[in-house]
Amino acid sequence: MTVSTTSLPEPSYTFQATVDAAGPQVVGGKGVRISIEKEGQVYDDMLDAISGAAVGSLGWGDEDVFEIINNAARSSTYSYPPLITNKAAEALSKFFVDNSPKGAFAAALWCCSGSESNDNAIRIIRQYYLERGLPNKVKLISRASSYHGFTLGAQSISWNPRVDAYEPYLMDREKIVIQISPAYSYRFKKDAETEEAYSQRLIDELEKKILDNDPDTIASVTVETLPGSSLGTCPPPKGYLKGIRDLCNKYDLIFHLDEVMCGTGRSNPNGKLHCWENFLEPCDAPDIQTVGKTLGSGYVTIAGVLVGPKIRDVYLSGSNSVAGGHTYSSHAFNCAVALGIQEKIKKENLTANIFEMGNLMGQKLKDALLSKSNIAGDVRGIGGFWSIEFVKDRATKEPFDCSLNVGGRFKAVCFDNKLCVMGMPGNPDGSCGDRALLAPSFIITEEIVDEIVEKVVKSVDILSKQLHAEGAW
Repeated sequence: MTVSTTSLPEPSYTFQATVDAAGPQVVGGKGVRISIEKEGQVYDDMLDAISGAAVGSLGWGDEDVFEIINNAARSSTYSYPPLITNKAAEALSKFFVDNSPKGAFAAALWCCSGSESNDNAIRIIRQYYLERGLPNKVKLISRASSYHGFTLGAQSISWNPRVDAYEPYLMDREKIVIQISPAYSYRFKKDAETEEAYSQRLIDELEKKILDNDPDTIASVTVETLPGSSLGTCPPPKGYLKGIRDLCNKYDLIFHLDEVMCGTGRSNPNGKLHCWENFLEPCDAPDIQTVGKTLGSGYVTIAGVLVGPKIRDVYLSGSNSVAGGHTYSSHAFNCAVALGIQEKIKKENLTANIFEMGNLMGQKLKDALLSKSNIAGDVRGIGGFWSIEFVKDRATKEPFDCSLNVGGRFKAVCFDNKLCVMGMPGNPDGSCGDRALLAPSFIITEEIVDEIVEKVVKSVDILSKQLHAEGAW
């Protein structure tokens, strides 16, 4: 490992992560590799297999992006978007409408984070029903083991241990936010069930929830097309998303897909933008969709809400207005940079590349990990977004005790092997095991895929031996 020594670390002045210490800090990056300063030493040439948090579509230090940023800075003038908008926001919106399946979306709103985008989606849904004269449609259905953001609105529709402590400040999670089961085939599909049968069981459960809670009071169903940190990239079983779409049509509900982490080219089968295109025809597109992460490739802070024609048309025939907005929504500089990045990705066909290379990475991980004895219980994902779930017993799928911190330890072992991944803890109730997420940049090659796989397999073997020696596995 290449290590260069610096001065001893100073105390942290940032109120984030470990409060009294700066912790590991990124100090540079080029392509798929970054340099990290940790405890006074700089570790160079670290392979970034998570691109921050599934963010870096173009990798780091891209020379074209520097020019895009420079041009955007020279041409952008700030204005408060509810009063005066800008051409960059319009152009970015048009890009998404034009590069989505025909008729899927009609407009977009740009904000600064995925959390903001999901908060805005909730507001848009609320106004949609007010515009229609249906003020009682207020209830929001979302899934167990879901995560939709860090703001209190986004956390209100999330169900996982990370939000439990803040429940007193969240929307009413009995009368307003309604929980349904996740689509989690690895743990909850019965051995005798087909994918289609499992999907139907989930759809029947959803329909019962709708009926039990009065369809005339329900506003929407929110689903992560491909879950991220909360569950670990579980692809929806066959027919599941179509079944939700049909129920939303039947009971006059908004179908909201959260693709903040899995979308904008990371997991698209057609070399385009949306993960749901793996599972749905254009006529079954979501009514509203949240996006983010790879949109700005980490060079700017931007996320968005894609609005379908069904919603836009109701606004047009009603008030034709959206009152208020975030100070930095539709920010001209952010939108201009994101548009330039998306145009570069499209020109270089990088969404097709990450789908091919990502699926290759996933298959090689399956072949290498599941063919021999180790702590890997499942390898799952689509395109450029994959997870490994760790289990104590592969046959029974028994998760490790949370006190062992298997996800965190795996991340640390990977770091020692010059690989950056996201390690997540399991749920205390055993409903999901510790897991590691992989989401490399769109620019990866087969050579990089092989390097990622080699380092992951090596790290799994090391941690498996450690846990075995401790009597934990």
